[in-house]
Amino acid sequence: MKNMKPNFLQNRAIACVLAIFCTLLWGTAFPFIKLGYAAFDVAEGDAGAMLLFAGLRFFLAGVMVLAFLCVTEKRFVPAGKTDIKAIAWLSVFQTFGQYLFTYIGIGFTTGANTSIITACASFLTVLGAAVFFKGDRLTAWKILGCALGFGGVLVMNGTGGFALDTLFGDLFILMSTVFAAAGNLIAKKITPGRSPVKITAYQLLFGGAALGIAGLICGGRLNFSAGNGLLILLWLAFVSAAAFTVWTALLKYHPASKISVFNLLVPVFGTTLSGLMLGENVFRLETLLSLGMISAGILFVNLSKAGEKHD
Repeated sequence: MKNMKPNFLQNRAIACVLAIFCTLLWGTAFPFIKLGYAAFDVAEGDAGAMLLFAGLRFFLAGVMVLAFLCVTEKRFVPAGKTDIKAIAWLSVFQTFGQYLFTYIGIGFTTGANTSIITACASFLTVLGAAVFFKGDRLTAWKILGCALGFGGVLVMNGTGGFALDTLFGDLFILMSTVFAAAGNLIAKKITPGRSPVKITAYQLLFGGAALGIAGLICGGRLNFSAGNGLLILLWLAFVSAAAFTVWTALLKYHPASKISVFNLLVPVFGTTLSGLMLGENVFRLETLLSLGMISAGILFVNLSKAGEKHD
């Protein structure tokens, strides 16, 4: 990332391709997390083991990004006193809080509900960006695009099954989306004048360590006897390292609303890749229709009006 010229990342077409690349990487996490749970003997509903697994994943991701940064800089790169507070806030929201609520919440609700509620993060980011960044105002195109994108998630997952027995899990997933949206806005706020690579490295290290400690406190344990478990963990760490680094860099150079809306593609990629890897039927009319609606929504959100710019 160091050698990328700003005009490379500021190019809108390249930014769209990179945002899709990020969501594709995050989409691969869905089946690999399931495979990882099987490899490490993580029982359904074992929140401690899930948090420990997540903590190891993100901490390793931080190590990868920091190693990359140190190699490119040819020296060890500390967080820096002026960056610690900003990075700490980002790690609390984008890694620790988001995934703490996610990993606990998914044990008490359905996959459809999780996808539908998670899609709200894009809406919250679009609304929050209009409040906190004067150059990222709310427009009719953005409202229409968000509505289309959310409709696409509904088409793919049905209407969900919101009931009292899933209420606890649904509320936790909703909190994870609030933290995710806040993380996008914080990343947008703190990246000007700072290295996105350094920010990503340390926020993953801090957030991953906190998740791991929370998992241990909750009694989480992992079985490392399976030979493929470490490979799965390393892939998931790479996914987080690459995707969060690129994503944070994109938020630095583009309006948060226009980048965050690409998150709507994550459940599409996740569902499709899960089906291909786990033998599920994914070639359904609903999936294709959902992809079309979400793609149209992303296009509408990214239709700029005159005078709009990022802060």
